[in-house]
Amino acid sequence: MKSRLFTSFGRAALIGAVAMAAGLLGGEAQALDKVKFGTDWIAEAEHGGFYQAKALGIYEKYGLDVEIVPGGPQVNNPQLVATGALDLASLSSAYLPIIYTKEGIPVIAVAAFYQKNPTILMAHKEAGLKSLADMKGKPIMVSSYAQDSYWPWLRSNFGFTDDQMRPYTFNQGPYLADKNAIEQGYVSSEPYTVELEGAHPQVFLLADNGFNDYASILSARKDMIEKKPDVIERFIKASVEGWISFLTQDPSKAYALIQKDNPDMKLEVMKKARELMIQYGIVDSGDTKKLGIGAMTDEKWAAIFKQMQASGLAKEGMDPKSAYTLQFVDKGFGVK
Repeated sequence: MKSRLFTSFGRAALIGAVAMAAGLLGGEAQALDKVKFGTDWIAEAEHGGFYQAKALGIYEKYGLDVEIVPGGPQVNNPQLVATGALDLASLSSAYLPIIYTKEGIPVIAVAAFYQKNPTILMAHKEAGLKSLADMKGKPIMVSSYAQDSYWPWLRSNFGFTDDQMRPYTFNQGPYLADKNAIEQGYVSSEPYTVELEGAHPQVFLLADNGFNDYASILSARKDMIEKKPDVIERFIKASVEGWISFLTQDPSKAYALIQKDNPDMKLEVMKKARELMIQYGIVDSGDTKKLGIGAMTDEKWAAIFKQMQASGLAKEGMDPKSAYTLQFVDKGFGVK
């Protein structure tokens, strides 16, 4: 991955750095543009590229003073972006900007740092389940968010029913206590966490079973796209460089910064998460091979909306093309 991704990006980054240095030598250093960026969860390795860019000074190299604001179960990033409390934020699904723009909330997707949504359903190997279809009729612990994203897809494709839903409390205790338990999770997180407790998880990645979605979607307000496009573009370029560094080089500085924001995060959990993100092609797969990390396409957005329609989530007046812009991506950032 390193030779394919880093060579040309390194050249572009070097040119940018030289140009910036020339500007600084030519006069007084210009103030960095401040950016408040919200992640979609508490600090973890799944945000590693952003933390790597922060830890290595990559954002500063691109003229940005970035504050990373961790998210959480009670944090509403679209609302925070819409009100200006955040400049940029990650969204966990492409469904969200489609839904919010229909509701008049001007939050637009500008890049997709996850080409695959890493959401899983996780059973115990002892239960003997071989497919998602085997879960039909069984209780499944899911968050309330599932009702507006993947659960309707499971209903329409695998015959799931709403009476299967049980509250997911973001606590592994109920799963560990019951060999018949099934819960949601991220492929890079929960399976290894429960393995450390002696469990033997059976993992079903929804993306590998036909669920079409982006994740870790960078979102911005419409007015910021219009008034500060250069800030957004520099943030994306710096973040791409951060992700390439995190996935192909030494991630230790990102780990340290993540633990500063989340002292409970264990080093071995972060190392395993990074390994699994690479293994499953969460960041670098599909369109990124030609278009660069952060890639989005009209075709995939159309397919995602078609999936929403088939699942009954599409409402009259929804227009997926109003939920995203390709002006900042698909420029081959990091592709040899």
